[in-house]
Amino acid sequence: MAQLDTREKLAILADAAKYDASCASSGTTKRDSRDGKGLGSSEGMGICHAYAPDGRCISLLKILLTNSCIFDCHYCINRKSSNVRRARFTAQEVVNLTLAFYKRNYIEGLFLSSGIIRSSNYTMEQLVEVARSLREDHDFRGYIHLKTIPDADPELVRQAGLYADRMSINVELPTEPGLKRLAPEKSAARIEGAMGDVKGAIEETKDAGKRFKSAPRFAPAGQSTQMIVGADAASDGDIVRKASTLYDRFALRRVYYSAFSPIPDASAVLPLQRPPLMREHRLYQSDWLMRFYGFKPAEVVQAADANGMLPLDIDPKLAWALKFREHFPVDVNRAPREQLLRVPGLGTKAVDRILKSRRFRRFTLDDVARLTVSVAKVRPFIVTADWRPTLLTDRADLPTLLKPKQKQLELFVA
Repeated sequence: MAQLDTREKLAILADAAKYDASCASSGTTKRDSRDGKGLGSSEGMGICHAYAPDGRCISLLKILLTNSCIFDCHYCINRKSSNVRRARFTAQEVVNLTLAFYKRNYIEGLFLSSGIIRSSNYTMEQLVEVARSLREDHDFRGYIHLKTIPDADPELVRQAGLYADRMSINVELPTEPGLKRLAPEKSAARIEGAMGDVKGAIEETKDAGKRFKSAPRFAPAGQSTQMIVGADAASDGDIVRKASTLYDRFALRRVYYSAFSPIPDASAVLPLQRPPLMREHRLYQSDWLMRFYGFKPAEVVQAADANGMLPLDIDPKLAWALKFREHFPVDVNRAPREQLLRVPGLGTKAVDRILKSRRFRRFTLDDVARLTVSVAKVRPFIVTADWRPTLLTDRADLPTLLKPKQKQLELFVA
């Protein structure tokens, strides 16, 4: 590998990290440096941008330790056989970069992943050393997200969790046949085994923290994962069911979706074109339906077509409502929360406002309009004090009437 300066390495390894979507800082615990001690803070205003639950933007230095790899996964641009320019940071170089970027107020934390070099254990040791040095040598209190190497020794994974706010292990592909075909050196059982170990360590330290104030914290922001969309034959239904299983089994904070992007010198087994970006967007919407709107995986899949694919022209919540029109219209002045959450166009905040306010007055259509972006989308599915959609829900052309304009769609796929 040719000798590169830090700027050249950063250009290569920051660009290589862009394919990893599972970069978020929601759920981190507060490490405040306003006491005059320590460096950095995971709180406050925040080059990768992640978002906290309250909407704050947190900027992270998002890089790979190296884009060299001993694996040859077909879908990965950094695979062993790929003809790309290689670079590698030392652990100390990553530490120095993180501190330098923080002191210039560019970032509030670090997202660090890596290709596999030498062995899984050696790579994991380097990742742990970066986090250890930042925390112990420099008292860094910013956010740290570490990618975990599934085949690494569990003790190394345990050490990583003591320094990192969040850990993530990518399942890569939603089906085991897809993983065997495109990443034969990886094992779904080993990946999920490592995720189970992380979950167990998080639960164990939480329990210890209830009994002992001095108990160490392990990945207090939890763990996440990522699935590649469109690299194999998996349908949206397969992906939705897999995501639900992962949430249930491993108490994940997030499942991220990354639309497959064709890579240089691609393997013949890969598709020639990337899937529509709108497909990735619809999967995130389906994820939201399961996490915040009370939809079961089977119900989300009901919104898909016969091939298990979610419609691209309308969101999955609207697709479900159009298929099950017998559940509508819903009376906003009487319906329970779970029914209101099924109404297309009503978000969780709007529903909570309705439930809180209707104790004192009856909602009209204008009242609902003030709580939603498009009352035209909501109107066919609700009853208010002054509105009832007579025959509107039964119209055969209702799906066409409710589709967003083409210009709006282009905003998502640009």
